Amino acid sequence: MTTALDLALNAADGALRTLFAKPHASRVCPTVPAQATDLSVEDKALSGALMRVNHVGEVCAQALYAAQALGTRDPVLRRHFLDASREEGDHLAWTKDRLDELGARPSLLNPLWYAGAFGLGLVASRLGDRLSLGFVVETERQVEAHLASHLEHLPQGDHESRAIVAQMKDDESKHAKAAENAGGVQLPAPVRLMMRSAARVMTTVAHRI
Repeated sequence: MTTALDLALNAADGALRTLFAKPHASRVCPTVPAQATDLSVEDKALSGALMRVNHVGEVCAQALYAAQALGTRDPVLRRHFLDASREEGDHLAWTKDRLDELGARPSLLNPLWYAGAFGLGLVASRLGDRLSLGFVVETERQVEAHLASHLEHLPQGDHESRAIVAQMKDDESKHAKAAENAGGVQLPAPVRLMMRSAARVMTTVAHRI
């Protein structure tokens, strides 16, 4: 039987792995068109900044799912959160590898982003499983919209980054639907607005730092 201590240790291990270990994907990175990528200095810098923001989003996803898995008492729902976290782990690895290829660095504030997202996930889990799942639905929908905007802003010639973001967008849509089907309820409008505002601050800061 999994004890509270086991869950806490697993959460701590997940945090250390997310922030300090090299992530490894379970799926092959999305394939890209045959065209060669040849980016100007400006386009390379833009792609690096956008993929840094996307990497931060995946750091936060790991924190959110870890906190919600820790907070729920339902073993089936805990498995749901952990399975989603593993798929998000592919996104974490893909974005980190792409940052390396672009010669860009991750956000210097990743420990802060992780801590904040973990706290939010823990609070959501304490409100009950249906609201916790609703938090997942709203988060994933906002992330899906955010990724759609990145597909508009990424340089057209950056085939690798665009392929990664497109696959991530599809996966986030599936996560939202899965959480909704599992019983997630719509969050109150003020909560959704606060989540959008917090996300806007994070993406603005992470774009540069």
